[in-house]
Amino acid sequence: MTVLKVGIIGCGGIARGKHFPSLAQVKEVEMVAFCDIVVERAEEAQEQYGTADSQVFSDYKEMLAAMDLDVVHVCTPNVSHAEISIAALEAGNHVMCEKPMAKTTAEAREMIEVAKRTGKKLTIGYQNRFATESRYLQEVCAAGELGEIYSAKAHAIRRRAVPTWGVFLDEEAQGGGPLIDIGTHALDLTLWMMDNYKPKYVVGKTYHELAKTENAANAWGPWDPAEFTVEDSAFGFVVMENGATIYLEASWALNSLDVKESKTTLFGTKGGADMNDGLTINGEDRGLLYEKKIELETGGVAFYDGSGISKEVLEAQSWVDAIINDTEPVVKPEQALVVTEILEAIYESSKTNAPVFF
Repeated sequence: MTVLKVGIIGCGGIARGKHFPSLAQVKEVEMVAFCDIVVERAEEAQEQYGTADSQVFSDYKEMLAAMDLDVVHVCTPNVSHAEISIAALEAGNHVMCEKPMAKTTAEAREMIEVAKRTGKKLTIGYQNRFATESRYLQEVCAAGELGEIYSAKAHAIRRRAVPTWGVFLDEEAQGGGPLIDIGTHALDLTLWMMDNYKPKYVVGKTYHELAKTENAANAWGPWDPAEFTVEDSAFGFVVMENGATIYLEASWALNSLDVKESKTTLFGTKGGADMNDGLTINGEDRGLLYEKKIELETGGVAFYDGSGISKEVLEAQSWVDAIINDTEPVVKPEQALVVTEILEAIYESSKTNAPVFF
């Protein structure tokens, strides 16, 4: 059995919450290198997930030079995604970079260029593609059951859930707020369902209104308005080359009860779909309207919920399988690049009060 040696750069929340526990369930993987500028975090990860001969580093360049790795996972703030991913690719490693692909489109393009030049695989951490409802809906779309999807909505709305730790509120480190943080997931899902990666122009607007609130109600405790340098909400309208449209909404703090995150709504010529309450397909059949509610649970037997695999573990296993079998990853970097292009255009449109054309 092929066993891949994996190094993780950045041992903070996303690594602890997603990458470490998921990789630990993939039998073809050994986690042999842990890197973080806070070395204690790397040491904690090594103790829990590392092999007996695994090593800890505080400098990713030292890790790449010292270790003979197969794969590197980049779990750092957005500002360093491109720099570290490129260095890891140049060092001969396949790379999974956490979302978003990069802080800027130019950086994302360079990542793709280096991956092609080095012949190494590159993917981006859009794990919501691996949720049961997402995989089912994508098959429906690919089979043409909705017809041509000519309009869609990408939803990433939280009422009050501003991440107050790390560098989430720092525009320089992250490149933005909820749009680049969670809007990126909703947009990726929507583009994937539509199989449409050719935007024509974008109009967008970001807001920094509730961010000014002192002692605000928030899932993770009040934020400091002085440190809240990114938007609290953002909205974009995307027109594709073929005339299709996407409305994208993203917020960490919004006076709305219509809360939904990492979801999409699709409007096609033969039918529609939404993720508002599970997954529902709608359409018309023999002159009558119908709604089809998809049963997503793996169980069906009383007192037994089944043994479904989480989307995070499926993402990790799919990525490892693509490397071992030399196939394309589910999330192609060229697709993630278009997500970054659109997000960047929404920010630019908001700053200039004008459409941004591609």
